[in-house]
Amino acid sequence: MSQTLYKTPFSRAYWKDAVADSKKLRTLIFSALMVAACVALGRIPSIVVGAGGIKISWGFLGRALCALVGGPVNALLFGFVEDTVGYFMNPDGGYNPFYIFTTMLGVFTYALFLYRAEVTVLRVFLAKLFTNIQNVFLQSLGSYLWYSSKGYWVLVGERAIKNAVMLPIQTIMLVALFAALLPILHRMGFLPNQAGRLKLWKRPERFPKQAPNEEKSAP
Repeated sequence: MSQTLYKTPFSRAYWKDAVADSKKLRTLIFSALMVAACVALGRIPSIVVGAGGIKISWGFLGRALCALVGGPVNALLFGFVEDTVGYFMNPDGGYNPFYIFTTMLGVFTYALFLYRAEVTVLRVFLAKLFTNIQNVFLQSLGSYLWYSSKGYWVLVGERAIKNAVMLPIQTIMLVALFAALLPILHRMGFLPNQAGRLKLWKRPERFPKQAPNEEKSAP
């Protein structure tokens, strides 16, 4: 499958491809499978980190994978469906519609960094960093408006500590997942060849070698 890679999402062609991919049947089927995967991952016990009881769940793995394949337009639909289905299949506390928005934005952010791009460890880290920053401020706002008796900035402080601890662990989990699945997704036709494997870093472009008659200065 011939697919164009983009350095940034700031082009008309990028969004044209994103719209086209969001309409493909295989993208919708893959997204449905990722919804089911997120629901299943939500039933796996969370990882508890440290004495503070900070928990790292697993659902972000399915969201990032769907964003990588489906792109930012599909990500918005996926985020809405996944959050709604996930809650009603595995309810935890009262229903907060604000979290639908935060889930949609999070998957959308993953897609901006990963879709139609050469996937590097740095890109994975930045995608997780920006989604965690969103979690700190937006999920705190949702909790403040719907549930909590604590002040907003108290919630922000608590979530900032939690997300700072989670960031390196979640990044490593995503890197391991992508390292295993990128070649498989490429062989299945979901990813272009250049994005078919995880790169540790982006190699700098080398200048072409000069021809022998160009190396010497003119007399």
